[in-house]
Formats: sequence, structure tokens, C-alpha cells
Amino acid sequence: MHTRSLALTLSFPLIAVSGLAATRQDPADSVAPTHSTPAARARAVITPPVIDGRLTDPAWLEATPVTGFVQRELHEGAPVTERTEVRIVTDGQALYVGAWLYDSDPAGIVAGEQVRDGDIAKSDYFGILLDTYHDRQNGFVFTTTPAGIEYDAQVVNEGEGGGIQLPGQPRAMAGSLGGFNLNWDGTWTVATSVDSGGWYAEFRIPFTTLRHGAGERQTWGLNLVRSIRRKNEEAFWSFIPRQFSLMKVSRAGTLEGVQVPSRRVWTVTPYALTGVERNYTIDAEARRRGEIGGEVKYGVTPSLTLDLTYNTDFAQVEVDEQRTNLTRFPLFFPEKRPFFLENAGIFSAGTPQAVDLFFTRRIGIDTFGQPVPILGGGRLTGRVGDFTVGALQIFTERRAGVQAAMAYSVLRVARQLAARSRIGVIAVQRMATAQTGDWNRVYGLDGRIGIRDAWTIDWWGAASASPSPGGNAAAYSARLGYETGAWSNVARIIQVGSDFNPEVGFLNRGGGYRYYEAGVMWKQRFPSIPLLKQWIPHVNYRGYYGLNGYWQEGRIHLDLTEVELANGGRFGPEVNVEHQGLQQPFAIASTVTLPVGSYDYTSLGWDLTTNPSAPLSLDLRADVGGFYNGRRRGGSVTLAARHASSLTTSLRVEYNDVRLDQGNFVRSLIATRIAYFFTPRVLCQALVQYSNQAQTWTANARFGWLSTAGNGLFIVYNEGREADGFFQWNRPQARSLIVKYTRQFGRSG
Repeated sequence: MHTRSLALTLSFPLIAVSGLAATRQDPADSVAPTHSTPAARARAVITPPVIDGRLTDPAWLEATPVTGFVQRELHEGAPVTERTEVRIVTDGQALYVGAWLYDSDPAGIVAGEQVRDGDIAKSDYFGILLDTYHDRQNGFVFTTTPAGIEYDAQVVNEGEGGGIQLPGQPRAMAGSLGGFNLNWDGTWTVATSVDSGGWYAEFRIPFTTLRHGAGERQTWGLNLVRSIRRKNEEAFWSFIPRQFSLMKVSRAGTLEGVQVPSRRVWTVTPYALTGVERNYTIDAEARRRGEIGGEVKYGVTPSLTLDLTYNTDFAQVEVDEQRTNLTRFPLFFPEKRPFFLENAGIFSAGTPQAVDLFFTRRIGIDTFGQPVPILGGGRLTGRVGDFTVGALQIFTERRAGVQAAMAYSVLRVARQLAARSRIGVIAVQRMATAQTGDWNRVYGLDGRIGIRDAWTIDWWGAASASPSPGGNAAAYSARLGYETGAWSNVARIIQVGSDFNPEVGFLNRGGGYRYYEAGVMWKQRFPSIPLLKQWIPHVNYRGYYGLNGYWQEGRIHLDLTEVELANGGRFGPEVNVEHQGLQQPFAIASTVTLPVGSYDYTSLGWDLTTNPSAPLSLDLRADVGGFYNGRRRGGSVTLAARHASSLTTSLRVEYNDVRLDQGNFVRSLIATRIAYFFTPRVLCQALVQYSNQAQTWTANARFGWLSTAGNGLFIVYNEGREADGFFQWNRPQARSLIVKYTRQFGRSG
């Protein structure tokens, strides 16, 4: 059978099953409560409460309590099992939220880690969603745990990024990319306390931290969530079906009586940096660093913000986690730099991790992963009428022998439509500033069509241009998703032209291809079995084909036994049937090169995750079976340990023993992480890694004394060495010690 015909034969039955599933009645529909939109009111007060987590201030006494929380998990539609009350007040400058989270077993409260933006799924938590434009698609999230952490994020398009999961990544990393920005850090305050009656949280969210429409008196979208970790229970004020999360903005209730000030936000955040560093490849001796720079934020209107940056520095950012790559394509590493993360969802276009039309890691980082100095630039983001707009302009310095001085420009305009739908355009340009004829441009049009809650159609089309035009420089994609409490189905096609080249984007493979995907997942509940949350059998096919029809890669993933436990654990075996088509030799290791040809093989996998909130937890992945013309055995294991809310450690080990006709090799990776939190804002962290694929040992140690919005004092030490093992170090590659202090001034709340 022709290879393309085989792909269509495999994918069409899955699409048919997806359609058949859509016609069946979802069992969850019969137990979920009828959706209604609850309303709350922010009571105006003259004297605001003091944020100490005690909730004893007079301002709270006359506010009407918000109650009636309903479970999403573990028993969808049932009332919350522990008494929960929330009160909301405002003094015209900020929104104050007080949460009384009573608990009949206070000893069972799981406080979690004290790190900002930590993994709240491992602890009890209380969160707030504010849809400040009341467009039912976008919003801000503010969450805390009994440990008093600050967890904040921006939600764009209800958190639906529609990304493609790449090898070696957890499932969660792909799906939300482009729609949920956890790395956004706002200026706000929270305090918590715990006693014999439960735990309590008190928030102050300045209006200047938020972006909203015009008018002194407004109605916003609002939802509230409480998680009781030991019960694996999550309950919402405005009911959310189990297939969705807090990011389902269209399901939020309303908050009335929001009185916002007319003044505009402005802040200045300068930094001063000193240190010493050496790159042993090019530096004869260590060189000192002494720099100043910073950022300015100005509210052009209540809904439009201008950010300016000068001599942009990211010395405080944690290094990338190393990963093993057994593919012939580049790995995707997420953006971590704060300036590029704020309002990042506005600029998201394309298919995350497959064809990103704009990817900020192309700015200020060269092809070898080394930083390129950023002179400065600006960003304008927000709303103009019914349109969401974003404009970015960044200038980088010349780096001799690597990259000329560059200017990067991005323009994004989108319009939110009814029923979870939208349409937008994007234009991206890279241009050398000191010479002509060195430029690249990408233009794109994208949109989403939402059909009730279950159906979503995502689509985009784009074209690139450069001084050397190509004959096929276009790309497009369409994705159909169906999501209910019992089904999670998808069908997708992507086509990338042979000359399509988004130089300020991310393309997971070049040369042109067509990608087909179809998948079906069934989620079956067992209420009569307390230890079991759900059985989630699933099957999917993914295939890459050259524009000439050549079958480049295919994978059938079959998992009929995956089980999710009530405590958050997960386990299940799987079967993967794979095809690799090589049109040129593939140097998979320094001493092993696979010849041109087609390779078909089958492997078995096993996943096991224990209760992630326990003091000791395990995450295991094992693979064994065929690999090209030989075999592979190995996998990864992560062991995590936590003591109270102050000390967390983890050890991750990856090991792959590969035996091929052309030779054998082993890939190993070791990463150990330790963090100690004196308070939620004072911490020490260290990450030490060794990869035998890169033959490097790296260490990154950071001390942080944080203040508003993640600013403060940072002391960062980095070292990299050539190495033959985790404890077998050779010649040093790079070393640095940096001290950086940032502080925010101005009117930010």
C-alpha cells in the first residue's frame, strides 16, 4: 500500500470514532448541575483591611459572603465537603478578597512548597479568576496555598493553546502553550494563616496591576476555586465541568460594583549588576561586569500599556534543563526571561512547539544557546476598542563572528468574537540594522471557532519572505477538537512549504512536510471504587510526510490500560508502533550513523506516578523494544522529597541503552535539584546536571530575596565543565558569579 494511503487509512477510522463519540450522550451531562451564572458584589469600604491573613478587620464584617461552591473533582456536581466562604471588598484602589477555608481535619491540610508560582496541584489552594474585560475568554489568575505563596498567571483564549507534544515532554507542557502564561508576575499581596478551624487567605490586588476597560464602575467576570488536596477535591463558585479548569473563562460568574480609579499605572524598575565571569573558550582570564539598566511601564490608557527596556538583562533566570535527544530534529525549550513572558499570549500564533510564527527565544540568544546583548526596545499591549493589540520592537548588539546587529519587529491584532471565537493577524520581521539585504518576514492570519463548549476549530495560514524568495513559502493548519467529561478527541493537519522559513519563530522540522494527527481518548469514572479516579484508554496516530508523499515519520500510540488514581497518581502500560524514513544518513551518535532507508519497529512503555503531594514521590517512565534496526531499553525516573514547606529536593535520572546494527551507545542524564525557602520571598535554589550526550556538567545556584513582582536581590553562580560523569569533571567551559538588584518605583498599587 502506498505510504500516504496507509496514513489516511489509519487516521480516518479515528476521526470516524471521534464523530461517533460526539453523537453519544456524555454520562457526565446527567450528573452535572445546570449551568447558571452566579453574581457577587464588591462592597465599597473606606478603611481597607490589613493584609495579615487573620481576617478580623471590620471591613469584612458587613460584606456578603460568597458561598455555594460545587465540586469539579472528585465528585462532579456535588457540594464542597468543607465549609467555604469568601468576601470581596474594594476601597477604590484595590480589590480585597478574603477566604475562610474551614477544615474539619486541620492536621490534614497540605501546605505545599513556598516557592512563587510553584506546583499548586501538590497542595491545598485557593484561587481567583478575574475577567477584567468581561469578554469571557481572557483573564488574570491569583492563587495561594496555606504556605502563603504568590501564584499568578495570565489566561488567553481560555488557556487553549492547541500545542503538539514533543518527545520527552510531559502531557501538560504541550496543551496549554500559548494560552496560559504562568511566568507573568504582577504586583499584589497575599497572607495566610492556619488554626484549629482551617486556613485563611487574604488578598490585595491593586487595580493598577490589572488591565481593564474604561469607566469608573464596571462588571467583571469572576470565578473562585478551592482545592482540598488530601481528598483530591476541587470546587468552584461558578460550576466548571470536569473536562475544564479555572481557565474556562466563559463559565465564570460575575462581579458587580467594581469601582476602578481613573489614574494610570507607571513604574520604573532599574537594576544594578556586578560580577565576574569567564568563557574559557574565548577569554584568557576572568572579566568583570558592571551594568545598569531597567524597564519602564506606563499605562497609556487603562487598557493599553507601554513597556520600555534598556540594556535588558536576565542574569537571575534559571538555566534550561538538559534533555536527551534521540531524534534528528531540534528540541523545544520554553521561554523563561521575564520581559518576554509578560503578555506573551497576545503574540502567540501558529501551532506551539511545531510551527510557532513568533518565538521570543530567537531574540537575544544565538544558535549555540549563548546570550546576545539586548540594547533595548519596547512593547505596547492591551485593548483598543474591541481589538486586542500587541507591538514589539527589540534591538540587539552585534556579536562578532556570530550575528550582526539586529532589529526585531512584531505586530499583532486580534478580535474576540462571540462563542469562544476570534480572528487575528500577525506580522514578524528580523532585519540587520547595519546592512541591507539581510532580513526575514512572516505574515499570518489565524482564528478559532467555538461551537458550544465541546467543539473547537483552530486554523491558521502564514507565508514567509526573504531576499532570496522561494517558490513554496506558505504554511497552514486546521485542528478540530472535541472535549467533554467522557471524551477528548482531536484531528489535525499541518502543511509547511519547502521554503517556509520563520527565522523569528520555531519550526520543528524544515524542508517542507504534511502532518496528520487523529486521536481518541475515553475517560470512564468509577464512583464505587474510592482509590480510582478514572480509566482513560486512548489511541492516536501522528504522521509526517514529505510534500512528494515520502513517509518521513509515523507513530501509533495505543494505551488501553492507563489509570488515574484518586490521590493524583497514575500508571499504565502502552504500545508504540513507529516508522522512520531517512532520506539522508542520520548521525544518531558520534560513532553511529544510520543509513538511508525505512525503519519500522514496536516498543512497549510504562508510566508510573505516585501521589505528588506526599513527602516522597516517584515519577517513572520505562521503554523497551525496537528502535530503528535494533533495540532500545531505558527510560527515566524522578524521585522527589519534601520536608514541610521549606525544603524540597529531586533527583532525575535518564538512561537509554541503544543497540543498532551500526553500533551501540548509551545516553545518560542526571539532574539534581534542591531548594530551601526561608519565607515565600527568601530562597536558595541549586540545579546540577550532567549529560553524556553533551559531555557537560553544569551547576546553577541562586539566592533570591524577592519583593514586588519578583524583583529584589539575586546572587547567581553558574559553572559549566566538560565531563565524563556526574563526578568526573574535566576542563572548565564557563564560570560566573553575578549579583543583581532590581527595585520597582512608581505608582503600581
